[in-house]
Amino acid sequence: MSGTAGPSGDGNHHHDVIVVGARCAGAPTAMLLARLGHRVLLVDRATFPSDTISTHLIHPPGLAALSRWGLLEQVVATGCPPIDTYAFDLGPFAIVGSPAGEGLDASYAPRRTALDKILVDAAAEAGAEVREGFTVEELLFDGPTVTGIKGHSKGGDTSVDHARVTVGADGLHSSVARATGAACYAEKPKINAYYYAYWAGLPMHGTYEAYDRGDCAFAAWPTNDDLTMVVSGWSMRDFEGNRSDIEGNYHATLARAPAFAERIAKATRTERFVGTAVPNYFRKPYGPGWVLVGDAGYLKDPITAQGIQDSFRDAERCARALDDVLADRRSLDEAMRDSQEARDAEVMSMYEFTAQFATMEPPPPEMRQMLLAVSQDPSASDEFVRVSAGMTPPEEFFGHMQERMSRQTPDAA
Repeated sequence: MSGTAGPSGDGNHHHDVIVVGARCAGAPTAMLLARLGHRVLLVDRATFPSDTISTHLIHPPGLAALSRWGLLEQVVATGCPPIDTYAFDLGPFAIVGSPAGEGLDASYAPRRTALDKILVDAAAEAGAEVREGFTVEELLFDGPTVTGIKGHSKGGDTSVDHARVTVGADGLHSSVARATGAACYAEKPKINAYYYAYWAGLPMHGTYEAYDRGDCAFAAWPTNDDLTMVVSGWSMRDFEGNRSDIEGNYHATLARAPAFAERIAKATRTERFVGTAVPNYFRKPYGPGWVLVGDAGYLKDPITAQGIQDSFRDAERCARALDDVLADRRSLDEAMRDSQEARDAEVMSMYEFTAQFATMEPPPPEMRQMLLAVSQDPSASDEFVRVSAGMTPPEEFFGHMQERMSRQTPDAA
């Protein structure tokens, strides 16, 4: 997707920022910039409300962002129940704790049909121009610098829009990243394939349940309309053998935890199975006239369900940087270089932890002993949950546990 620039004239529009993609990264970016007084155009080929592939679990750091934006009450009002307990069943033992933190006592998992609509409406209320059902055909360039977009509405009307900065918030298959040749780094291949569906008659009583069986895993948590999402995952090395019978292999995975299998046997599946497998990468998130935010700039395996809160924090970081740029306090290169460094420093350890966790390989004896000790200590269990929720850095927690266990080990005689 590339094109050439034309001078802004009759029928053209000018904005400070154009945001391509109006979901969990794009809509907050547009909202925050509009609240700062900037002229923002937000476009998406989808119309809202609409669904998208997502684990849609929001841990406390993501909810804290919604609270800062004044949107948390709206999300809670959609009827998604609070999730105040995380239970990790590792077979011989389980780690059960609370995700409480960031001034919040629970997590929530609103359906994207509800969440994304709230975010898009908030961007419009802040003053952003929102175009739903709008397809971006190409980016416009002046030499190497992105100057805007050309696209069309569902009715076929073509529009050419210019802006000082064009933001790609268009996810894994970002057309902005593709057109600008955004470089990837720290890449890892797809690790697991996941399939999920929604079930009625499967009460969770405020608990997120995850089951690790070494070569496969699954998890379940409550969402809107008294439904429960149940997602099953297995290694990409097993994907080809399993794809011919998704439903059978999905239930075979659940059968590895017989008590849960009995529960789901009494439930009713309400929607089709949805599958996904994603690569793991960082992309350089900026260049002349363009910026990437959310999954367009950074993506990892969904097993730790960090995507929404990562997108929220990235939107805040990006909006601050672009405010500096638009106010001519800093250059785009300087502001976004610092933003990229801050992003990578914040998420890199969770990126590596997630990739290691997603391999579903049996832990070495020392780690298994440590996890057993965690399961027997309520405070350590709570802290482990906060690691999985992206609240405590993994290296901080495991370093503390290793030090604690070494102190408890008697010296050899």
